[in-house]
Amino acid sequence: MSADRVVIGGSTGFMGRYLQERWRRQGREVVTVSRAGADIRWSDQAAIDRAVDGASLVIGLAGKSVNCRYTPANRAEIVRSRVDTTASLSRAIARAAAPPPLWVNSSTATVYRHAEDRPMTESTGEIGSGFSVDVARAWEQALFADDLPATRRIALRSAIVLGHGGVLEPLKTLSRLGLGGAHHDGRWPVSRGRRAAGTAHLPGARRGRQRFSWVHVEDVARAIDFFERTPTLEGPVNASAPHPVDDREFMATVRRVLGVRIGVPMPRWMLELGAIGIRTETELVLKSRWVLPEKLTEAGFVFRYPTLEAAVRESFDRAAAAQDAGP
Repeated sequence: MSADRVVIGGSTGFMGRYLQERWRRQGREVVTVSRAGADIRWSDQAAIDRAVDGASLVIGLAGKSVNCRYTPANRAEIVRSRVDTTASLSRAIARAAAPPPLWVNSSTATVYRHAEDRPMTESTGEIGSGFSVDVARAWEQALFADDLPATRRIALRSAIVLGHGGVLEPLKTLSRLGLGGAHHDGRWPVSRGRRAAGTAHLPGARRGRQRFSWVHVEDVARAIDFFERTPTLEGPVNASAPHPVDDREFMATVRRVLGVRIGVPMPRWMLELGAIGIRTETELVLKSRWVLPEKLTEAGFVFRYPTLEAAVRESFDRAAAAQDAGP
């Protein structure tokens, strides 16, 4: 194995695929870890130990998608898949004769509270409550649990990541059907069980005014490169573009880029029924995520896609290019 080795845990998802392709083009050795379809399986701790020993960078991205209904079984797997894989990487680093100098592990900007009054930064942000926040806290606790004095650790609190595929694909389809309007919150009956589980979304921002923080996947990759060059950065870091918008502006931008003139607003009752039908949760579009990248900005990081329209255009252009290059 080469000295410039990157180990990616959770390599088969949207971001994992993007990172490994990017780093391989740059000539770096990339070793992937996943449940299947990777160089190493999560069940093979000895192989993970060997890959991590002497690596220059470890990336942790593993975790069951939160784009599902928050049933008891799904909630347990969402937590387990994040905590167990993070602990596996931590064990490998602790055992390494030559531990990696940097470990960047996924977290989420959802750790902050529903925010309509002001943006959340690493220094002034307020941690929220509920199941999604509990997941983020458990994930970060697993990252920082062990004493790893030779390895700098960063919890990447990512906003919604844009790029070819991912969250934009279903929104593109809905917009072309005329259903790409703002997502309107409102009243909806919530069971006692969902309240107890912390999965109840209570009415918040109205008429699509919930904030939408986002980041382009290329800027996530460039931020990780920046972390390697900037040894002062550690701990939680917000991965979010410096110009968040609200839900209305986000959906209007998607329609404008696609050339769609009409977008019917989606009221809460319609969103809830649709979420049940496609097995997801309305929190993903109704929670107000207002996050700014304080640490990255103060350290001098320059975003390639600081504004939403440029990021959406690039994402859709890449999708068109991939379709044109197909069989």
